Amino acid sequence: MAAPEQIPGQEFEYEALPSNYGLGANMLAGAFAGIAEHSVMYPVDLLKTRMQILHPANGGLYTGLTNAVSTIYRIEGWRTLWKGVSSVIVGAGPAHAVYFGTYEIVKDLAGGNVDDGHHPFAAALSGASATIASDALMNPFDVIKQRMQVHGSIHKTIFQCARTVYRTEGLHAFYVSYPTTLCMTIPFTATQFMAYESISKVMNPRGDYDPFTHCIAGGLAGAVAAGITTPLDVIKTLLQTRGLAQDQEIRSAKGLFNAAAIIKRQFGWGGFLRGLRPRIISTMPSTAICWTSYEMAKAYFKGQMGDN
Repeated sequence: MAAPEQIPGQEFEYEALPSNYGLGANMLAGAFAGIAEHSVMYPVDLLKTRMQILHPANGGLYTGLTNAVSTIYRIEGWRTLWKGVSSVIVGAGPAHAVYFGTYEIVKDLAGGNVDDGHHPFAAALSGASATIASDALMNPFDVIKQRMQVHGSIHKTIFQCARTVYRTEGLHAFYVSYPTTLCMTIPFTATQFMAYESISKVMNPRGDYDPFTHCIAGGLAGAVAAGITTPLDVIKTLLQTRGLAQDQEIRSAKGLFNAAAIIKRQFGWGGFLRGLRPRIISTMPSTAICWTSYEMAKAYFKGQMGDN
């Protein structure tokens, strides 16, 4: 079937969901975006995790981002920067499929696609809903990833790591950080989606497919959200890596408030900002890649459906 004839003077409504554009296409676009984002930015994510560890093993203490890169390269080799990447590749595809599928459904139900106006509430609500659904799937993979990223980790594969964690700490270990993760990702995602929609409206008021707009808006939105939620990310990292900690108090951390109290007692308020720079540095291009990839895949699927 030929593409529908465009009325002169009428722009293609890129953001509007056509009747033949189903959930499956949204989820495929989301899976593509998630794998692209996490694969490209994985080394920086590893650096962030290493710098957030409160009591690292010998050789795992770094004075800054540059020192971390040079030390890891010199002592462990460049391959270490990709250790655990298989975990996020396996988990990111399905998790981001659920993430963006939920985002589009809730955004549509909340009235975010009604007209060309600005709908920050719909964007924030859809973002919060998306992260609740996707984090339930991604959290175990995130635990495995961070266990493999830690300096001196004995884990070689995701399956061996998963078996070890389950056998020694039980199923609970995969979800002990889930409440903290949600406390971080809900405000992070709500802020990011609201900022993304707002910046996009300013840069591209007609809502056309524009890779430059998606890239810049995604990067700026991610930077703002990352800076605000770094303290919660430090707490999450402590909980997800507690099984490898040498400090007994950290090994016995029970949850969000107990972990926060440990950080405050041992490192002061500055402890909540550990890894701030690599988090922002990794999040800006990460969200830029994610949104650009997602919007590109979404535009491709819409184009294909328009041609059928």
